[in-house]
Amino acid sequence: MMQDRLKGAVDYHYGQFPPQNLRFDELLDPVSDAAAAISRYDQMLASMHNSEILLAPLRNQEAVVSSRMEGTISTLDEVLRIEAEGAEADGDAFQHSRSEAVETFLYTRALQRIQREIEAGRPLSEFLIRQAHQILLSFGRGATKSPGRYKTEQNFIGARRSTVSFVPISPEALPSGMEALMAFIRDAPVNRLLKAAIAHVEFEALHPFKDGNGRIGRMLITLMLWTSGLIRQPHFYVSSYFERNREDYIDMMRQVSAENAWTEWCVFFLHGLRDQAERNILVAGRIFDLYEGMKLRFRDELKSEWAIEALDFMFANPSFKNSKFTNHGRIPPHVAASMTRKLREAGILSQIVPGSGRRPAIYGFEPLIAIIREESEE
Repeated sequence: MMQDRLKGAVDYHYGQFPPQNLRFDELLDPVSDAAAAISRYDQMLASMHNSEILLAPLRNQEAVVSSRMEGTISTLDEVLRIEAEGAEADGDAFQHSRSEAVETFLYTRALQRIQREIEAGRPLSEFLIRQAHQILLSFGRGATKSPGRYKTEQNFIGARRSTVSFVPISPEALPSGMEALMAFIRDAPVNRLLKAAIAHVEFEALHPFKDGNGRIGRMLITLMLWTSGLIRQPHFYVSSYFERNREDYIDMMRQVSAENAWTEWCVFFLHGLRDQAERNILVAGRIFDLYEGMKLRFRDELKSEWAIEALDFMFANPSFKNSKFTNHGRIPPHVAASMTRKLREAGILSQIVPGSGRRPAIYGFEPLIAIIREESEE
């Protein structure tokens, strides 16, 4: 039965990594165009003195799209609600949420954890990749898929359909394959954008885990662009481009192993980076414009010396428990409680979950959520 399903399947490209046949003359313009677009995006980040606050919500959008590509369907609002519940503290939000939404939320948690590790001085490594995977698959269905551990049995791509489309590297060859990939990322004298392109497709071809490979592989792109210095903050996400071009994305990766089509893959990947950089510039611009406009609105509505502190909190926490806002420390609790009421009356905050007994209400900063929601549903 399996032999029938394997007919026509492409096998991993043993002995062909790293590629030796790149046609650099065909890559000059795509590299230049992608680099210029990413540079424009990075310059926009540099102009935002608080880009970490402004663009952090884009992690949730990336989590929704990247997870959706693997068949894990959730909404931005579900993910934001779990985040607001403070699931790290007590786990209640996990127990009362759909498992698909929890899996998506865990993508943002994994990326945040690896960001903190790298900021603490730890290099991008197999250890961090396994750590990200362990977090990603730490709850629900994922918990049965060996979180944080490499595969011990042969896995297949397309195995749920009638035929297998790709056979990744064998479990026996995986350790040396991952070692070669990390050495390439660390030491290869290759253009940084080409390195990200090659590393991504190689990771997907290795398919080192039982599940979650696509999400970790796309997370790796963001981390490589950031740690290589191409972007100042890890807020560049390309899953939307891959989802819009899903069939080409899958086919181009398959052709790397089938036809040694490394150059063609790199061209596709670079076009994706350029396209997504241009879209990110538009989205970041909308978020920045919203922030500037809300500065005036918050001052007018709140008439408080802490108006900007409240605004920064709501950009960093577009969905939040009221108790988190009133107790976060920068604003006196009674003032924060008054702010919540005034912003609700002004239509800036919406009540997502009403308070009940000792359970505080959850509010949403709808102007920002609307921008991110639009991107995740496009």
